[in-house]
Amino acid sequence: MKKVSLKTLIKASQIIGMTAMAAGVSIANAADDTIKVGVLHSLSGTMAISETTLKDTVLMMIEEQNKKGGLLGKKLEPVVVDPASNWPLFAEKTRELLEKEDVDVIFGCWTSVSRKSVLPVVEELNGLLFYPVQYEGEESSYNVFYTGAAPNQQAIPAVDYLINDLGVERFVLAGTDYVYPRTTNKILESYLKSKGVAEKDIMVNYTPFGHSDWQTIVSDVKKFGSAGKKTAVVSTINGDANVPFYKELANQGVASEDIPVVAFSVGEEELSGFDTAPLVGHLAAWNYFQSAESEANDEFIEAWQNYIGDEDRVTNDPMEATYIGFSMWAEAVEKAGSADVDKVRSAMYGIEVPNLTGGTAVMNENHHLSKPVLIGEIQEDGQFEIVWATDAEVKGDAWTDYLPESANLISDWTAPVNCGNYNTVTKTCGGSTVAGE
Repeated sequence: MKKVSLKTLIKASQIIGMTAMAAGVSIANAADDTIKVGVLHSLSGTMAISETTLKDTVLMMIEEQNKKGGLLGKKLEPVVVDPASNWPLFAEKTRELLEKEDVDVIFGCWTSVSRKSVLPVVEELNGLLFYPVQYEGEESSYNVFYTGAAPNQQAIPAVDYLINDLGVERFVLAGTDYVYPRTTNKILESYLKSKGVAEKDIMVNYTPFGHSDWQTIVSDVKKFGSAGKKTAVVSTINGDANVPFYKELANQGVASEDIPVVAFSVGEEELSGFDTAPLVGHLAAWNYFQSAESEANDEFIEAWQNYIGDEDRVTNDPMEATYIGFSMWAEAVEKAGSADVDKVRSAMYGIEVPNLTGGTAVMNENHHLSKPVLIGEIQEDGQFEIVWATDAEVKGDAWTDYLPESANLISDWTAPVNCGNYNTVTKTCGGSTVAGE
């Protein structure tokens, strides 16, 4: 056996060390060559029926962006987690994305309770969340861009349509028992009373997530609607509870001609997979429907169906909100020349991208979009015929005019206001002006 000198061993170890260091640099550089995108949607549990599609939408957008060369010469790398419809787990998964995975942006959440769980984490760690679903308003965070509808972009116009176009005088406000339905219905009660609707003509009902026994509630709705006044249901029922709800409506013969339902959380995805014939004529209020006629929409539908490998897969409003948010974030990254959260945030204000209904989405200084409002009527094929639309895009209002505690509040994250809840009467900011303060 040939002996090896100590000098040779030392030299060899130095070479190995230098090689390892070079490899380490190479690995670090490889990591620096990607921009990490967090995907925070429930892939199991009661909300999977709605959220899994949004996970796939983000992955499709990432794939398309990477085909175009990524951003700033870097590939986008998705990091997908499953909070499993467990609201505290949303906070844990957010912390994991920001601290362990070091993502540059997060697209995620559906329910407001999940967003409320995430909010203190993204504010503490200065993360950036794009939230793509309609919500109750009464919030404006430095660390969140809200690409879904605020109440003045969905709930209020829907009630106006029921009153002005359908002659509705009695209202059933039916929702899942959590923050979004309760706050939205609080706003709607105040608004309806301001329009002259008596308290006895407003019925409010809440059910838990995943509720399945609707027989008694639908019976109560029928009884409430038998008082000789035109009655409608305003539904903020979320997730898979919608399937048995609509089935029970059909079982009890509640037709849209008698008691129409206008839903804020039911779209094409929720209607796919079960018989919609008995639901024809019932309504939904959104900012997008798959049936919208525009070249951009045609291209989006084709891209989605090709990506998912199913020419029958539908699109829906939160998918469009995800598409808009992702497009704006990508443009802001290019504009800022960086994926840094603070630089991207500053670049977001005033960004315009095409929406899928033929107009333009604008990101405003209050972190809310300008969006059109549409009312759609359910068809037998599970699609919606658009029966009403605003003349132009409506700017999202973070703080409603119909609750006394927020009527004087505005959100403006640009100088000199730089505040999410600025009181226009007292000229004071009610909270932190920037994350961490």
